[in-house]
Amino acid sequence: MNYETTIRAEAADGVGTELTGARGLAAPAIPRWLLIGGGGLFVILLAIAAWFALAGKEPVAVTDDNSQAPSVTVVSPGKTMVSGVIEAPGTIAARRPMPVGVVGEGGQVLRVTVDAGDWVQQGQVLAVIDRSVQVQQAEAQAAQIQVAKADANLAQANLDRALQLVARGFVSKADVDRLTATRDAAVARVKVAQAQLGEQRARNQRLNIIAPATGYVLTRAVEPGQTVGAGSPALFTIASGGEMEMLARLSEEQLAKLSVGTVATIVPTGSEQSFQGQVWQIAPVIDQTTRQGTARIALSFAPGLRPGGFATARINSGSFSATVLPESAVLADAKGSFVYVVGPDKKATRRAVKTGAVTEQGIAITEGLNGTEKVVLRAGGFLNPGETVNPQPLKK
Repeated sequence: MNYETTIRAEAADGVGTELTGARGLAAPAIPRWLLIGGGGLFVILLAIAAWFALAGKEPVAVTDDNSQAPSVTVVSPGKTMVSGVIEAPGTIAARRPMPVGVVGEGGQVLRVTVDAGDWVQQGQVLAVIDRSVQVQQAEAQAAQIQVAKADANLAQANLDRALQLVARGFVSKADVDRLTATRDAAVARVKVAQAQLGEQRARNQRLNIIAPATGYVLTRAVEPGQTVGAGSPALFTIASGGEMEMLARLSEEQLAKLSVGTVATIVPTGSEQSFQGQVWQIAPVIDQTTRQGTARIALSFAPGLRPGGFATARINSGSFSATVLPESAVLADAKGSFVYVVGPDKKATRRAVKTGAVTEQGIAITEGLNGTEKVVLRAGGFLNPGETVNPQPLKK
């Protein structure tokens, strides 16, 4: 056997020399970095082999099992009987407003006896107008009656004497006729004077502003000292009987669902009170600009109902079968209302729907769903059509 021995010595001058073995051949030196790197690679390979040995099986390829798909809550809503309710805005008004103004010739207002917000009875005096001149005229007319009666009495006495003298031949038949005519004319003048006095007194009575019916005073536009006449605007406005109404603005489709006598609940804006009423008239004409009509809802008097104020009407429109969904499930954009439905392939599909009445349970869906679909209950706004999802049934 041949052995090769290499001895490397450091000379005094720092230059190394190599000594060879028996054959006298020089053996190449192995760099230190190669020895260190080889050792590290060996350790890495050893660790990999140990891992496979401990795992006991080959690594498997990762497959798409929808584990990364978003989880969504779905519900199958079915069908529910819904009481149809139409919500409509509108204004409150007097059902039969009566403007009250000057009926007679007018004059200066001496006294106003009522104010806005008062109840008045039919025939009650609302305001008193100065009548000092008219009273004197009435007294003069009453005196004319006395004059006419005196003339009539004299004419009757002349006629009676003439009739007594006719039999003796002292008065002709023509004289009797003339005296009879004079008597009749005098009696007629009495009646004329009496009629004129009655007219004058009636005019004086009309100087007062009188309530034409029992009702609730809405406005007052007159003060003492004011001069009013036949051409003056209304001095008072009275709601006949205190009856109110709401003028609800509705679309053509909504009006078609209503009928006279339908019950409605009215809630004035800014108030928590609600008032019950009934539709008593449906507008026969549709506004060509807004394409809306008016439903007039009769209301009984209540202090919380103020004419001119805004209110919201909730009108019953009958019961019907529909799918009801929470508001969170129904989305809307420029194309209209829609929901997301999850099919057997776990894909979220957009479904256009038509919404109806808003109930305590949610929004009624009148078109687009039959109730058996799996509808995304929440987070639909974060989905895209065709996106894979992980549906989770709603826990009850």
